[in-house]
Amino acid sequence: MPCQENKPQLILPGRRSFLAKSALAVTGLVSSTSISSAFLFSNARPIDLSFLPSSWVRLQGERQIQAYVEYLQSLRLKFVTPQQVIKAHARRKGSVWNSLPGRHSWRSMGQSLKVADRVGATLGMPVKEVTSAYRSPAYNRRCPGAKPNSWHTRNYALDLQFNTSPRNVAAAARRLRKAGYFKGGVGRYSSFTHIDSRGSNADW
Repeated sequence: MPCQENKPQLILPGRRSFLAKSALAVTGLVSSTSISSAFLFSNARPIDLSFLPSSWVRLQGERQIQAYVEYLQSLRLKFVTPQQVIKAHARRKGSVWNSLPGRHSWRSMGQSLKVADRVGATLGMPVKEVTSAYRSPAYNRRCPGAKPNSWHTRNYALDLQFNTSPRNVAAAARRLRKAGYFKGGVGRYSSFTHIDSRGSNADW
């Protein structure tokens, strides 16, 4: 790798505190974990979690929930809210609670959410409810009719309700797909519409 000239760095406000904490970490005064958390939350807009089951919040950890909220906020969606997405995870089948997806798969949901947002724009209405998003393998096994390799378990799939028929929602999603906005699955059910961004087209 060729040598590069060391140029003065422009330190942005959010980055200054991160670099300061990095320096403290070198001396052992701050852990690397707290550095990543501090950096992650530097521009976060926490939400009130009182709409979620308290037992689920304890299981997931408020910090982890707020971190996922921050990622969802970064997508700048207009027709679906972070609260709707988070609420879809806070569900239980029998004794098994669903969970948040692992951080390594957060970005997998981004394109599907953008598709849902564009569907809302096309229909001229917001999402009424996200009935399902990520499903942990254990929770997925409790869902009637769910396939073991469901795209929900990979954090690519959404089940959505709008204040219109699933037929209209599926038609709008398929028009967007035909226009090249995404590649993925569109499934129409009696009370909701499935949308995913798996990378290849499928219909049912």
